[in-house]
Amino acid sequence: MPEVSAAVDTKEDVDKEDDGEKREIGKLAVWSVSSNKPGNGVEMLRDNNLGTYWQSDGAQPHLVNIQFQKKVRLQQVAIYVDFKVDESYTPNKISIRAGNSFHDLREIKVVDLDEPAGWIYISLFPNDSKDFLRAFFMQLAVLSNHQNGRDTHIRQIKIYGPRQNAVIGHPFQFTTVEFSMRSTIR
Repeated sequence: MPEVSAAVDTKEDVDKEDDGEKREIGKLAVWSVSSNKPGNGVEMLRDNNLGTYWQSDGAQPHLVNIQFQKKVRLQQVAIYVDFKVDESYTPNKISIRAGNSFHDLREIKVVDLDEPAGWIYISLFPNDSKDFLRAFFMQLAVLSNHQNGRDTHIRQIKIYGPRQNAVIGHPFQFTTVEFSMRSTIR
């Protein structure tokens, strides 16, 4: 179980996403949480609004479950947290787990956050390699908060997988929507 210190987002992370090396696949999943305060539910994790947040309500660990209908390629997790605003509600230690179901989860990484403010990008592989993990189910477990806080705030979560070319074996990319629409046989 490797422990990792996560880095706050860099220009290179944004450029890689813009260059098309990865894509956000969270919209393909069903999201659930272990608990939440009324008005601060799971939908706040995916609303693309940094002013809203999911707030847990109960004993730790606080869980975010992400379940896909088919096995997907997972490469990176991005979490938006802000210690300056949320203080003791800010996660301090997060465990990232993956598997085929809730019952066979395997811990991939444990991440220690030291007063984070902004997007935290966590590669699911050592040395930020371009490999990927295949899984049906992913879980983020908040193991502890700063200042021994009980409940947690997470403002956004994004899940990234490698971008797959529509036409396998061809070295070119389609540049227009019309060609992209016809790039696969159904």
